Amino acid sequence: MLGYVLRRIGLMIPTLFGIMLITFTIVQFAPGGPVERVLAQMQGQGDGTLSRVTGGTGDLGSASRPASGGEASSRYRGAQGLSPDFIAKLEKQFGFDKPAPERFAKMLWDYVRFDFGRSYFRDVTVVELIRERLPVSISLGLWMTLLSYAISIPLGIRKAVSDGARFDRWTSFVVIVGYSVPGFMFGLMLIILFSGGSFFQWFPLRGLTSEGWETFTTWHKVTDYAWHMVLPLTALVIGAFATSTLLTKNSFLDEIRKQYVLTARMKGNSERRVLYGHVFRNAMLIVIAGFPGAFISAFFTGSLLIETIFSLDGLGELSFRAIVGRDYPVVFATLYIFSLLGLAVNLLSDLIYVWIDPRIDFSARAT
Repeated sequence: MLGYVLRRIGLMIPTLFGIMLITFTIVQFAPGGPVERVLAQMQGQGDGTLSRVTGGTGDLGSASRPASGGEASSRYRGAQGLSPDFIAKLEKQFGFDKPAPERFAKMLWDYVRFDFGRSYFRDVTVVELIRERLPVSISLGLWMTLLSYAISIPLGIRKAVSDGARFDRWTSFVVIVGYSVPGFMFGLMLIILFSGGSFFQWFPLRGLTSEGWETFTTWHKVTDYAWHMVLPLTALVIGAFATSTLLTKNSFLDEIRKQYVLTARMKGNSERRVLYGHVFRNAMLIVIAGFPGAFISAFFTGSLLIETIFSLDGLGELSFRAIVGRDYPVVFATLYIFSLLGLAVNLLSDLIYVWIDPRIDFSARAT
C-alpha cells in the first residue's frame, strides 16, 4: 500500500505540470490582458487600478505621451498614441518583458515554494485574498455536504427498501427535479419568495453576517450566521442531494439481492438487523468513500453561482472575478491550489476505501 501511495504522489507532479502548462498556454492566446485593461481604463474608465499598477503616481505625465518620432506598438488595443517607454514600463510591471517560457518556469518555481505573489489590481498578496475568502467557501462546502448526506443516505435506504412502492415513486419525482434544475435557479426562486422579492422578506439577501456582527453575543452570532445560511444552503442542497440519493439506493439494492442477505434472513434475523447489521457497511462503501470528493466539488465549483447570487465573498467568486479582470496571479494560484487539493482528495478517497473495507488492496495495481 505504501508503494501505491508513493506512486500516486509521484504522479501528482506531472499532472500538476500539465494542468498549469495547458492553462498558461491558453492564457497567452486569450484576447485582452492586464496591459489592455490598464490601457482601457486610461480611456476614461479608471477605478484606481492604474495608480496602483504604476506605483501610485496617479498622473503619468510625460511617461504616457508619445515620444518624438514614434508611438507605442499597436499590438495592444488602445496603445496608439502612447509612449513606447510607458508600454514597456507596463509590460515590466506585469512581468511580460520576459519570454513566455521564462515566465512559466519562474511561476512553477514560486508555486513549488507556495509563493503566489501579489494581485495585479489589488494592493494585497494572493495568499491574503485566499485567506479572506476561505471561511465562506468552507462554510458552504462543509454544511452543504453534511446536509446533503444527512438527507440522501436515509432517503436512499428507504427508497431501496420500498423499491417500486408509492414512496419510491413520488420521491423519485423530487429527486429528478433536484437533479435537473440547477442550484442557482433554486437560489433565484428562494430570493423571490423569501428575501424581499414579490412575497416575503424572511431572510437576508446577501452576506453571511449582519452589520455589527462583532458586537453580538455568542448565541446571537450563531443564530445570525444560521439565519444568513438558510437560503444559500437550501439552494445548494436541493441541487446536490439527488446524486447521493440515487447512489445510495442503487448500492443498497445491489447488496440486498446478494446471497449473504438471503442467508441472514433465513437465520431469523430481523429486517432491521439484516439491513443495518449486514448490508449497511458494504452498501455504504462507495457513498462514504466519495465524501471527500463531494466536499471538494461543493467547496470549489458547486457554489460559484450561489456565491454570486447571494453576494458571498468565497473562493469561487474570487476566481471568477480574477478571470474576468485578467488578474493572472489570482487565476493561476487558485487553479494550482484547487488542482493540488483535488489530486490529494482522490488519493484520500482510495485510502478511505481501504479503511472501510480492508479486503481492498491497491498494491495489486503495481503491475
